[in-house]
Amino acid sequence: MDLQHIKNTLGRPYFEIEDCLLYIGDCLNLMKKINSSFVDLTVTSPPYNIGKEYEEPMPLKNYLDWCKDWILEIHRVTKGQGAFWLNIGYLEIPEKGKAVPIPYLLWDKTPFYFIQEVIWNYGAGVAGRKFFSPRNEKLLWYVKNQENYVFNLDDIRDKNVKYPNQKKNGKLKCNPLGKNPTDVWQIPKVTSGANRSSKERMPHPAQFPIALIDRIVKVSSNPDGIVLDPFLGSGTSAIVALSNNRKFVGFEINEKYCDLAVERIKQYKSSPQPISLFEFATTAQLV
Repeated sequence: MDLQHIKNTLGRPYFEIEDCLLYIGDCLNLMKKINSSFVDLTVTSPPYNIGKEYEEPMPLKNYLDWCKDWILEIHRVTKGQGAFWLNIGYLEIPEKGKAVPIPYLLWDKTPFYFIQEVIWNYGAGVAGRKFFSPRNEKLLWYVKNQENYVFNLDDIRDKNVKYPNQKKNGKLKCNPLGKNPTDVWQIPKVTSGANRSSKERMPHPAQFPIALIDRIVKVSSNPDGIVLDPFLGSGTSAIVALSNNRKFVGFEINEKYCDLAVERIKQYKSSPQPISLFEFATTAQLV
């Protein structure tokens, strides 16, 4: 399916270029208007209900119910071989816990089949005084069909192999393309601050690192597949999808952040080609 079906259903997008549609609006309402399965991969990170500038905190039950509602819609619009990757952090539950991983509250509240929790270990974050300094978030990897889903391991193998030519009984012990990166991913966070700001930093308080989304898009979708991000934010998922020859649909309720995503996409498309994602991440700056 091409993106014309989405345009026919949702109308004129806020922004459109080849293989990319962005809409401003509530993702739950937008997905409810779509009457068929069209998504190969959804990768997203919703508000954590912790009082960030882009969210209105809700009572915990309401927040979890809301999450279940939009996850259900993602399941409905996902193709049979499709996948859903959910990045989520921590919240405080009064009288219960200070930093309760939201995945513990959500992992089974979906008709998707849960494959695995992946730990994203980043190098900078909050400094703890009466607790250990947090240095990870969770990625929940779901699929629609537990027997038949996309898993392009060779596309994301880790080439940093200590003994790449080691053999056993005359055969290489390690795949020549590299090793499985395991379920702990050490990828730097997009940091802010005058002295430690990441080169890819944009004016968004919860920006995905390009390297994180690049791995997910490659492993869980194929070229020409459609990637969805219902909480678009700064637009990292759009740039990664387009750079990997995927099509992209993004929803964002905040016009300011949608404009930020638009500008980043325009910069990427106007950059001298070919340009790697990582070259773009370290050179692109909004003015």
